Amino acid sequence: MKSLFKLTVIEMKLYLREPMATFFTLIFAPMLLLLFGFIYGNEPTPFFGGRGFVDSQLPAYIALIIVTVGLMSVPIATSEDREKGILRRFHSTPASPAIYLFANIFTYFIMSLMGVTLLFLVGRFVFHVKFEGNIFSILAGFTICALSFFSFGYLIASLAPTARTAQIIGMVIAFPMMFLSGAGMPLEVLPERVTNISKFLPLYYVVTFMKGLWAGNSWAEHWLEIIVILGLLVVGAAISTKTFRWE
Repeated sequence: MKSLFKLTVIEMKLYLREPMATFFTLIFAPMLLLLFGFIYGNEPTPFFGGRGFVDSQLPAYIALIIVTVGLMSVPIATSEDREKGILRRFHSTPASPAIYLFANIFTYFIMSLMGVTLLFLVGRFVFHVKFEGNIFSILAGFTICALSFFSFGYLIASLAPTARTAQIIGMVIAFPMMFLSGAGMPLEVLPERVTNISKFLPLYYVVTFMKGLWAGNSWAEHWLEIIVILGLLVVGAAISTKTFRWE
């Protein structure tokens, strides 16, 4: 446990030294919230079901943090560690290689949670965002959504031959999902033909799940989203476990 804690602290320090990872995890979503919040304001409107723009879209921006960490930070950093021989050295040490993986997962989770916290603070103190859900329900939902996309990220890292390839694959998958799933642009402004496509994207279910929990909905009202998210987690974890390469 002591080794896991020390390695997690080291991994977090290394994470914060990467400008791109830090920006997309901690700054990107709050920056978008500030930008569009000042443009559209947060006055209640029937267009967003009686909520303001920020009230409606802040939980969707949680999905932005999840997808950027899961499909960009995880595969790029893991592939780079393999190229530099770091994974091989961890695999050959007396300590269990699982410690490295758990420390990485904890690091990505904690950094993502920090990004969500900053996002909420911006919404709360700048736009007086309303929160009608349960904090523990939101945290549990966020956890399974984050882990599902982390598993997808490890799958990309397992199959990509190089870090550069992992970066390209992650970005090619992540950016279309951001704009078509309701994470970047509100689902309410997307035409019907686009929302029909959105339903085939895993991030769409993260967006609708987070928005529902934020509004105080029960988990039973989002059984489809839970099945899709848990399915992604199980499939991603199962395949990446079989295909993960230490060198």
